[in-house]
Amino acid sequence: MPHEPRHVTFLERQGRLKHYGIGLHGKAPRPALAGAVRAVAADAIPAGAYGFTIAHDAASNGLGLVYWFQDENEIHHRIYAAPLEDPAALELVDGTGMACVWELEVIDFERRAWLDDVLKGGDTDRYLERALDPVDV
Repeated sequence: MPHEPRHVTFLERQGRLKHYGIGLHGKAPRPALAGAVRAVAADAIPAGAYGFTIAHDAASNGLGLVYWFQDENEIHHRIYAAPLEDPAALELVDGTGMACVWELEVIDFERRAWLDDVLKGGDTDRYLERALDPVDV
């Protein structure tokens, strides 16, 4: 299977959540998918938690990945999927997968930011101000 780069970009911050998008061919994810990911995150993430989401407009379906920090040093997650033709129809996925290589770019950045800014520095505001720069992976 040949490597096909994906475009990773920061979409916005919403309270204590940072939202990212991944799309094919240098594009951002479709707005319907990004909006659906924000909606499921509002239900999935415990009140008051810090976290981030990834709306991944993948080749075979739309993916919504929701992550939050719990008990200071743990990352918890839920994964949702939708058919390509209906990106807003996200359904919770029951499985053992964690993330794909493109999504790990965001997870790695957020892990490092949480470690440096919050666990070492005690500065949640600094953590929220930082976001991964756009990159093709």
